[in-house]
Amino acid sequence: MPAAPQAPRPRTTTRDPAELQRRLAAWVAGWLPGATVGGLTVPPSNGMSSETVLFDLRRPDGTVQPCVLRLAADTNAYAVFPRYDMERQYRAIRLVAERTKVPVPRLLRLETDPAPLGATGFVMERLEGRVPPDVMPYTYGGNWLFDAAPAERAHLEQATLEVLAGLHAVPAEDAAFLAPVAAHGSFRSPLRRHVDEQREYYAWVVEGRPRSPLIERAFARLEQLWPQDEGPTVLSWGDARVGNIVYQGFDPVGVLDWEMASVGPRELDLAWLIFLHRFFQDLTEGSGLPGMPDFLEPDRICARYAELTGHTPRDMEFHLLYAALRHAVVMLRIGYRQLHFGEAEAPADPDRLIMHRARLEQLVEAAQPGRREPGSDGHRP
Repeated sequence: MPAAPQAPRPRTTTRDPAELQRRLAAWVAGWLPGATVGGLTVPPSNGMSSETVLFDLRRPDGTVQPCVLRLAADTNAYAVFPRYDMERQYRAIRLVAERTKVPVPRLLRLETDPAPLGATGFVMERLEGRVPPDVMPYTYGGNWLFDAAPAERAHLEQATLEVLAGLHAVPAEDAAFLAPVAAHGSFRSPLRRHVDEQREYYAWVVEGRPRSPLIERAFARLEQLWPQDEGPTVLSWGDARVGNIVYQGFDPVGVLDWEMASVGPRELDLAWLIFLHRFFQDLTEGSGLPGMPDFLEPDRICARYAELTGHTPRDMEFHLLYAALRHAVVMLRIGYRQLHFGEAEAPADPDRLIMHRARLEQLVEAAQPGRREPGSDGHRP
């Protein structure tokens, strides 16, 4: 059986850890006199957007609290997104904590001034538990989720869907601060504004760089598939996937990563959950490994979500294509970041920087009028 590929991981920061620890210690002492910090580490699986730093907070009474510092991305590291509103993320977590039973880390401190830490950010408690790995992806094997029994995986699926159901119970008006800016007028629907924002993000990614013909075809296909009824607008997590949840056993104890939070149809999160697993599964099968083909199966997930919420997911062909498109824009930016740091050579075709190019092409072709992927019922990615 072939080994899983070990692709080089793009750098995520140019910050000096020693300087960051000095800044962090001074900042903590400013709002908690007598407190000290130690054990500062940057996880090797640190995300490529907002930066995650782990540390221990020793309070004046001697108790030690494991913490997480989330910092806006290093602007010198060819950031993935054009802006990082850490206060917005902080408010999203606080909203979920106040309005739902969905587990989120306890927030400790927000810093909106970039001077003390070198960037805006916030501190929250560090939760005990385990997270399905991204590097290497959990689908490759050798981890707790891959090795779980079918009943345990089914339990995790159900519990994860209950997280989405809980989040989607928050009405859009309560999360209005997360709504995309209406660049073309406030009369545009939340879904239209969401897609408009993605178009603007794509334009930023390709500024001064080669454009992606495939991504632009995908945007055009979205217009042909646009839902007649966009459905109710709710709080949208934005990065809904199992790799952003801390589990104890197979139960969620913490929902993480809120930088993509917004408002929109329920299907935004549902399609992202399904597609991101499909993304990892495709990479795994491409390496000659079996992966987890029956995990987060689209028809089952949609049916269970309907049972939980009373809302039957609609227009999933549109939303799965949109999920693949959104991920492609992120992949293109990460590819250009690798070129920026000399970690890869520029391909003749920029679409080769999109790791799931074949899957996105398939979804675009299936979305053509009168065509469907063989065997598709409209849900299957």
